[in-house]
Order: sequence, then structure tokens, then C-alpha cells
Amino acid sequence: MRIGFAVPQFGPFADPDRTATMCAALETLGCHSLWAADRLLAPIIPPDGYVSGKPMPLRYGTHLDPLLALTVAATVTERVRLGSSTLNALWQPPLLLARSLTTLDLISHGRLDVGLGLGWMREEYAAAGVPWQGRGARLEETLDVLDAVWQSDPVVHAGLLWRIPESTILPKPRQRPRPPVLLGGFTPPALERVGRRADGWLGASMPLPYFQGLWAVAAEAAERAGRDPAGLRRVFRVNAEITASGADAAEAFQRGTVRQICDHLRLMCTADNDEVLVDLQLTTDSPQRFLELAAAFLAELVERVPAG
Repeated sequence: MRIGFAVPQFGPFADPDRTATMCAALETLGCHSLWAADRLLAPIIPPDGYVSGKPMPLRYGTHLDPLLALTVAATVTERVRLGSSTLNALWQPPLLLARSLTTLDLISHGRLDVGLGLGWMREEYAAAGVPWQGRGARLEETLDVLDAVWQSDPVVHAGLLWRIPESTILPKPRQRPRPPVLLGGFTPPALERVGRRADGWLGASMPLPYFQGLWAVAAEAAERAGRDPAGLRRVFRVNAEITASGADAAEAFQRGTVRQICDHLRLMCTADNDEVLVDLQLTTDSPQRFLELAAAFLAELVERVPAG
């Protein structure tokens, strides 16, 4: 099992100096990876699709750009993988996205994991001036453009949405043939796409029956595409809500003591290349407490992982 943490970038952590200091400290603690998230705004009126009609946490309205936050992390770390969980892939043209991600892979000396998703908030799409309809097809062509830019020389692409004339586009990423691409999503079409063309899935901690049903879709799609499902990575995000005493067992996938949450994560992580991503930004406003909890998760997950 690999253990990662969210890059501090929201609310009181949206300060580049604080982000840098905390990312360096998280690497020193011994984590495997750091992941930045992507948010444009936090509507005052609860947006469509948010849980139970609740308002979004106001701290999501204060944020650092995910790729620039990862660049900060890259300059103060040497070992950890750096990923996006998840970068909303459709808010900029794919050629510009490819250039930014290539540069970040070079800055980090080949430590980048490209985590892409479609997002879920219509309000952000409207604010970004990007059509809500046709998102799946736009993502498919975005992946085509990224592959063309990263793996071809010269580069050419002729699609329904974008055209690239035969061109030189250099440099290429340090990782060859390209940085790993992981896709987010929690619908059958999203999991089918993971199995068919991604290097892994950006999932979440969730009740086991729900997880098993979703993963079966990805595994079957991989097999149909002639790929080995065992080769796909799985990264399970948990937006941890830490409680002082034990919570209801039905909530332990995201709420409870550190041990309760970790016990559930161990049930989900059944492959050697499975990874957990712990986001503590909704749990505390204190950098010190953030790092204390990160150390507690590392100790619990590393020291209590069953042998074999």
C-alpha cells in the first residue's frame, strides 16, 4: 500500500510559503505522494449535485492553482510522486494542457502523475465558458491530443474539436512514453474509460459493495481491450473527518478515529500498487495539527499493515 496526502492549497493553507513548508515536511514524514485538487469557485447557493443540499465549504472559494501548487511542491521535494486529484481536464485546450503538464514533469524530474476528471459542478463549467454537454467525448479527444503531443514527433491531430497541423512540439516529458494518466469518476462510463485507456483510477474511500461494483466495470473493460486489470493503479481519496471517539461503522469509510478510517482503507487496498490519498484540509486549520494527523495516518497504515 502506498500512502499520499493532499497538497495544502485551500482555505487557510492557500499560501505558497505555507504550501512549500508543509509539502517538504510531508515528504520528510515518509509519504509516497502529494496530490493537488482543482476548484474554481464555491457557490453561495448549494450547487446541483452537492451532498444533501448542503452549502460547499467556504474554504473551497480560497484556493491555489493545482499545477502551480504542484510546481511549488516539486521545488521543495526530491522523492515523492506529484499528482493531480483531479485536474478538470476540459477547462483549457488540450494542447495548452499538454504543454503545462510536460513542463511540470520536467521540473519534477519525472515525478508527475496526471490525474484527470470531468468535474461535477455545472456552475464551474459556465464560469469557465466550457460546454457542459458532450463532456465524455471532449475528454476522449483530450486524451488523444495528449498522447499525440507526448508520443509523436512530428505531432499531428485531426479531430472533431481540435486540429493540430503537422508540427514540432518539444520538449517531450521526461517520463516515457508519457507520464502515467489516471482518470477519476464514479459512473459506469467513467470506469469503462479507465479500463479501456487509463493507467489507473482516481477513486475514493467508499462502502465496499459500491466500490466492488464500480471496479468490476473497469476490470471487464480492460479485459475487453486486451489489457491486464491487475496492472491498473487505484488511488482512494478520503476527505477524512476525524472524531475523538469511534463513529458509526457505516461511516468509517470517511468519518471516525484515525484507526477506524485506516481499517476501512486496508479493506479496500488489496493490491500492492493500491494507494490511499488522505485530505486533511477539511479537518483542521492548523498546519501543526495537519502534520500531526498525517504522521498518525502513516504510523497506522504502515505499522499495522498485515504481513503478506
